[in-house]
Amino acid sequence: MPKISDTLWDLASAEVQKRENRAGGEEEDCGEDTRLSLNEKTVFFIGNKAGGKTTILLRCLDRDEPSKPTLALEYTFGRRARGHNTPKDIAHLWELGGGTSLSDLVQIPITAQNVRSLSVVLVLDLSKPNALWGTMERLLQAARTQVEKVLSQSQMTVESKARVPRQDRELIDPFPVPLLIIGSKYDIFQDFDSEKRKVICKTLRFIAHYYAASLIFTSIKFESSMSKTKTSVRPYSMSSDLSKPLVIPAGMDSLSQIGPPQSKDVDIGTLHAKNPFDLWKKVFEAVFPPESTSEHNVELKDPAKDPQYTEPQIDSMRAQKDMELEQYKREVSKSWKGLELES
Repeated sequence: MPKISDTLWDLASAEVQKRENRAGGEEEDCGEDTRLSLNEKTVFFIGNKAGGKTTILLRCLDRDEPSKPTLALEYTFGRRARGHNTPKDIAHLWELGGGTSLSDLVQIPITAQNVRSLSVVLVLDLSKPNALWGTMERLLQAARTQVEKVLSQSQMTVESKARVPRQDRELIDPFPVPLLIIGSKYDIFQDFDSEKRKVICKTLRFIAHYYAASLIFTSIKFESSMSKTKTSVRPYSMSSDLSKPLVIPAGMDSLSQIGPPQSKDVDIGTLHAKNPFDLWKKVFEAVFPPESTSEHNVELKDPAKDPQYTEPQIDSMRAQKDMELEQYKREVSKSWKGLELES
């Protein structure tokens, strides 16, 4: 059983060890080059732009330094000694910037070499509920597609349903690798209207349970919640009190405890949903209409146009080169026109 003091690394190590023991000789068939060693773990942070991913990552590494905007996709690592004369635990930490606009980059940190030791952390900004469902759905779909592609090409499997209660196994769709959902900026969220808080909390509980994920609410302004995020990813007990930050370990919730989606402003009978997931989405988006982000995301496919990556000297040189290029194009165009007239 996990201890209340277990860190993310402790739990990840135990999970991978169990998988290795269950797989037995199957791992040997894959070869040493298709997986990391037991003391190496990979954690991939995704979520809302400016949602607090970097701050949470730095806290997990005990780094007391100000966070900076993430440049597309960033990598860092951490080491921790487990004991005298024993190999150090190594955590490979990837962070995707730009919200959903750079989701194509998930193929870089999710590979055949690390998929068996991979965990995904989805950070959702509770202060921006209108962007919550869209961010969650697009990023998890991108990550899931890449994980399943890697598993298929490598002919590997992972046992995700081991984290799910038996009574709900036929009604949910577990994420293929361990998933932690963090609701950030709880200090702002706690001042929301009580009915809106209830809709968000119940919806995120459903999402976490549907994907067999853990769920925790946190804020950099609440040290106690940040400590839980860092050291207590799978505590003994859950906290579903709507007046407090949620702490829902994977496998400890159930659809019966969560209840049906509800809102005093939405008549569920008028919604035409294909399945429970679609029903929860329709109810949530009826209360929090999704933001129109398509044009913004298309523009941000070119990181050079994203204001968070501003570099005055480089941008000035780039503008100069763009002007020179346009001038060259005009000159070439005139030359071709002259040739056409002469002929």
